[in-house]
Amino acid sequence: TFDPPHAGHLAAALAVQTQVALDELVLMVANEPWQKVGDRQVTAAQVRFEMTKALVAGISGLRADDREIRRGGPTFTVDTLEEVLGEEPDSEIFLIVGADTANRLETWHRASDVVRLSTIVIVNRDDSTNAAPGFLRDARVVNVSMNPVDVSSSAIRKAVAHGESINSATSSSVASIIRDRSLYVGQR
Repeated sequence: TFDPPHAGHLAAALAVQTQVALDELVLMVANEPWQKVGDRQVTAAQVRFEMTKALVAGISGLRADDREIRRGGPTFTVDTLEEVLGEEPDSEIFLIVGADTANRLETWHRASDVVRLSTIVIVNRDDSTNAAPGFLRDARVVNVSMNPVDVSSSAIRKAVAHGESINSATSSSVASIIRDRSLYVGQR
């Protein structure tokens, strides 16, 4: 969702880029994250894209993509995978998820197709390499370890709501967008 994008997202992307040696790593901004609708107010997709683009600006091999926003409606990863493979049928897609998300992957829309269409990269936020959850037992899975980064989007939103600094949690360009647009102010 990248609401907002932060240092942990960047650290995970860089760890995957280093350990998996991808040609390009794309941070895909969901238009309407169907699993989060109703949980809380989600920042407008175009603003989340602007922040994500700012987070990766100038970093070789990383880019933000707004195809899910342009497509509109609820965002389902399987639709994006099918779209990309339709455009580039010879490409190999690696879907990067955190270990917590990997454990919930079977709840995703058309989860078996997501697994069939991509190699799942599970980012572990500690030195251990977790085995793939049962649902992913027969899938193509790559485990990536990264040093823990103690930051989350929810913690940033809460800090902003309380008037606290977020300078160490995200890039200065993302912090500027949050400040200039008065994002997360007054949210509890």
